[in-house]
Amino acid sequence: MSEKKYVTIKPFKIEKSWLTVLQKDFSHSYFSTLVNNHQQEEKTHTIYPDSSLVFEAFNRTPFEKVKVIIIGQDPYHGEGQANGLCFSVNDGLKHPPSLKNLLKELSLDTKCSYPKSGDLGPWADQGVLLLNATLTVRKGEANSHRDLGWKRFTDGIIEKLSTQKTGLIFLLWGGFAQRKGNNIDCSKHHILTSGHPSPLSANRGHWFNNRHFTKTNTLLIEQGKEPINWKLV
Repeated sequence: MSEKKYVTIKPFKIEKSWLTVLQKDFSHSYFSTLVNNHQQEEKTHTIYPDSSLVFEAFNRTPFEKVKVIIIGQDPYHGEGQANGLCFSVNDGLKHPPSLKNLLKELSLDTKCSYPKSGDLGPWADQGVLLLNATLTVRKGEANSHRDLGWKRFTDGIIEKLSTQKTGLIFLLWGGFAQRKGNNIDCSKHHILTSGHPSPLSANRGHWFNNRHFTKTNTLLIEQGKEPINWKLV
């Protein structure tokens, strides 16, 4: 694999293909305010993930390689959990409840064993953009950065993906993700919706048996694209 090139948007780094797409955002006053808000938060709180991982979803999945988008809400707020990819945790960590249900559905849908690893990085490397709507969070305070300024930034990313690409597959799990995707051009892209994998939704029958993993691969194959190898170790 060729070495990826990064550019620095202090205090973050981002893979260079996204710089062209997001240059206007990075130059806008709202993003300067967002960065300032983030830096002020770091002075008084522990913030997840580390600044080096805030743009990990983009760094693992360059713009030209995006085929599938999964939209999460915000990073995990427990120590060591957030790794910059929605729903994902690093190897060796206990699987949070939503991730556990996600992986149960994966196992049921693809007939593979439930994985030990909760790291979804292998999906990102194949073109699955694992995008949280809010990219940072205070330790122990879920959704604490919802008003920090990330909403405008990630809304813009979804809009640019919808406008500049065709044939993308958006997996919108739960009401929040579905509202986040309101502006996706469904005449150009595929949208699969279901309940959220959280226990509250899953236990009410709104998550399991959505078969989004195999449905996604069917849609990719129909477009002549390489399917995703969803199997995790």
